Amino acid sequence: MSRRPAHIAMVGVPAISHILPSLEVVRELVARGHRVTYANDPTVADLVTSTGAELVPYTSTLPVADHDWPDDPIAAMGVFLDDNIAALPRLRAVYDTDPADLYLYDIGSYAARVLAEAQRRPTVQLSPSMVAWDGYEREVAAQLWQLPGADAYRARFAAWLAGNGAVTTDLDTFSGRPARALALIPRAMQPYADQVDPAVVTFVGPCFGKRADQGDWTAPADAGRVLLVSLGSAFTRQPEFYRQCLAAFGDLPGWHVVLQIGKHTDPAELGPIPGNVEVHPWVPQLAILERADAFVTHAGMGGSSEGLFTGTPMIAVPQAVDQFGNADRLVELGVARRIDTADATADTLRAALLALTGDNEVARRCATLAAAARAEGGTARAADLVEEMLG
Repeated sequence: MSRRPAHIAMVGVPAISHILPSLEVVRELVARGHRVTYANDPTVADLVTSTGAELVPYTSTLPVADHDWPDDPIAAMGVFLDDNIAALPRLRAVYDTDPADLYLYDIGSYAARVLAEAQRRPTVQLSPSMVAWDGYEREVAAQLWQLPGADAYRARFAAWLAGNGAVTTDLDTFSGRPARALALIPRAMQPYADQVDPAVVTFVGPCFGKRADQGDWTAPADAGRVLLVSLGSAFTRQPEFYRQCLAAFGDLPGWHVVLQIGKHTDPAELGPIPGNVEVHPWVPQLAILERADAFVTHAGMGGSSEGLFTGTPMIAVPQAVDQFGNADRLVELGVARRIDTADATADTLRAALLALTGDNEVARRCATLAAAARAEGGTARAADLVEEMLG
């Protein structure tokens, strides 16, 4: 360990896509001798405590169990604001008597920044997705503020900041411009990356560990080439899409298929399962991607990052929110084909797979981007930068 042991607090939300990107950073900081407390909902206690961090429980109001998120973007932002307003008193009850030397926080955990600013403690945002660039407020955020309900949302947010000791009271700065941030994504996935302030944001790339607790995966001896099909954890109720995948890839010569269907789809809905396909509610995704030759993904930032990190060609079938932009970015990078769900027939899926995996330029781009993602430093570099903030 290069520095004195410190108390580092991580404040997160219980969405898996927000937890997994930073989990290894927390584990590494604990391994370096720091005391890490992690504020999150008790439903993710096992994930938190597996790193060696101490859980600080608070009850989240986010709809992560049923994924019943509002379609309206202002209403969705309001859900996060409500969650932070409810969480702040619990955080204060713990950290006002046991303040951290440094606060790490997820992009959805505004209460952590309010708390740290009130205590005059440093903060580092750990971003599992894209960050703001020069012009973001003008090109993107300004459009949001024209939507119905935006004025009331902004007024409520500003009053909450002013009433709870936040130093940064400008709402756009508070919500979109952290004092310091580590982007836990490949720089290649960041829009306008050359317009991101390097004095504030460092791209450390995906922060992966051994993930021994998730198990391993071994390809059958006769597997040939391997295809993983996974729509992540939130958008898995897609029996018709899975049936199209079985028709597209089932018994495809030379291919072994791993199909993850989540917990909301009954395997009986899929019909007969071809002999070259294994079906699971959940799989150790990264372990499979290290061996896979192709990946059908919903293009969440986590899956996109894992595909780039392992150099795996992707068929992107976006389902919601940022996934459409991520899918387009993967296509721009030359490592993917985008097929929207309505167009995801057996014929289009099979054609995309064969075109992708038969293209030497795609293979070259995948290898180049995988090397770049790994060179960004990942977990060790992120932990080094956090320790620098302790100085």
